[in-house]
Amino acid sequence: MSSQHVVIVGGSSGIGLATAAHLFEKGYRVTITGRDNSKLQAAAQSLNGDFTAVAMDAADLAGLAQAFEAIGPLDHLVLALGGGNGAGPFATVDLADVRKGFEQKAMAHFACAQACLPYLSKQGSLTFVSAVSAQAAMPGTAGLGAINAAIAALAPILAVELKPIRVNCVSPGVVDTPWWDFLSADQKEPTFAGFAARTPVGRVGQPKEIAEAIAFLIGNGFTSGHTLICDGGIRLGQ
Repeated sequence: MSSQHVVIVGGSSGIGLATAAHLFEKGYRVTITGRDNSKLQAAAQSLNGDFTAVAMDAADLAGLAQAFEAIGPLDHLVLALGGGNGAGPFATVDLADVRKGFEQKAMAHFACAQACLPYLSKQGSLTFVSAVSAQAAMPGTAGLGAINAAIAALAPILAVELKPIRVNCVSPGVVDTPWWDFLSADQKEPTFAGFAARTPVGRVGQPKEIAEAIAFLIGNGFTSGHTLICDGGIRLGQ
C-alpha cells in the first residue's frame, strides 16, 4: 500500500488523527490537514512517522481548490471534520446555530469532496464521517441529526454519480475524543457512564475503533454507497 496516498481532512485530533496512525501502520502514505497549523504540526510529530501536514480550513470554500492543488494526486480522501453546532431541544434550538452547524460540517464535507475530484484516482475512494445522531432517535439532537444525515445521504448518490470512485460513510457513536473537552473531567465521567449504560457493548468507543472502520472502507474494493454504523449499538438503546 506504500504507493497509495490518503488525505485526511480533520486529521489533527480525535478520529482523524487515529485514522492517520492506523493507516500509516498499514502502509499507506498519509497527509493530514487541519485549520490550526501549530496543532497540526504537533499532531504530525506525535505520529512518529513520515507524515505530511497541510494547513487547510475546510470551511473556507474559496480556498479549497488551491489547497487540493497544493496537495496534488491522492488515492483516498477521508473527511473527518467535527462539529458541535446545532444541538438542543427542537422547540427552542437556535436556528442560527443549526445553520452554522450545516456550514461548518455538511457544507465543508460537500465542498472538500468536490474540490478533490481533479486529483482523486478513479480507482480511489471518498469516505465521509457523519455521526449516529443521523440514525438514532435521541431527543435534543434534531439539528445534529439533520446535519449528519445530510452527509450520510451523499454516499449512495455519489457512489453512482462518481463511479468507479467508491464513496462510503462511517457513522460513529459516542467516542472518547477531544470533541468532548467542553466538559470538565468531573462532568465527562458521569456523561460517558450514562451513554455506556444505554449502549449494548457497555462502554463508549475509542478513536482507533472508528479508524479501523474507515480503513475497511478504504481497503475493500467491493464496498460502495454504504454507511457503516460503528456505535456500539447505542442507536438501539432506550
